[in-house]
Amino acid sequence: MEVSANLSEKALYDYKLVRRAVDKKDQKAYAELMSRYRDSIYFMLLKMINNKDDAEDLTIEAFGKAFNRLHQYTPNYAFSTWLFKIASNNCIDWIRKQKMRMLSIDNPIGTDDGDEMHIEIRSQGPDPIDVVIREQKNELMREVVDKLKPRYRQLVELRYYKEYSYEEIAQELDLPLGTVKAQLFRAREFLMNLMQGSRDHL
Repeated sequence: MEVSANLSEKALYDYKLVRRAVDKKDQKAYAELMSRYRDSIYFMLLKMINNKDDAEDLTIEAFGKAFNRLHQYTPNYAFSTWLFKIASNNCIDWIRKQKMRMLSIDNPIGTDDGDEMHIEIRSQGPDPIDVVIREQKNELMREVVDKLKPRYRQLVELRYYKEYSYEEIAQELDLPLGTVKAQLFRAREFLMNLMQGSRDHL
């Protein structure tokens, strides 16, 4: 594939990592791409939504979506540009869904004609990171989750497989909400590290 002459050295290096990941299923290449951009993606998303938990979830989902589509990336522009576009578009979609969820489905909305319109909102589906796990319904994800310590495994299963909210998990496990959020953050860290260390395909 012809590589754009406009790419910087950094972008060329990223492209080599992409080719290793796609062509050789090189797990270290995936891990390096993630380590190079994880913080910058996270802080971009944090500015967009101003919530650390959601920004962390959306960061992981952005990489999940990007890695699932990695074979579609072309070196006409920098990998970072492509990745940030996926992350920002995904975040915008998520924000729209959050706004839809906040609309009251019980109270009618007045129209310009003086009529009343009732809104029916279909389920918007799972929370962000759940999509990643669904998209990666392969042996790797299950094996990685199984390697977690029991308390972390239970948190991940409740959050991402059973789709519990943070509040529901706190109630289910009789834990303070802050503890649930902190331990889920640690669980995600362990998941990332385990996935990076895996020799299997993403």
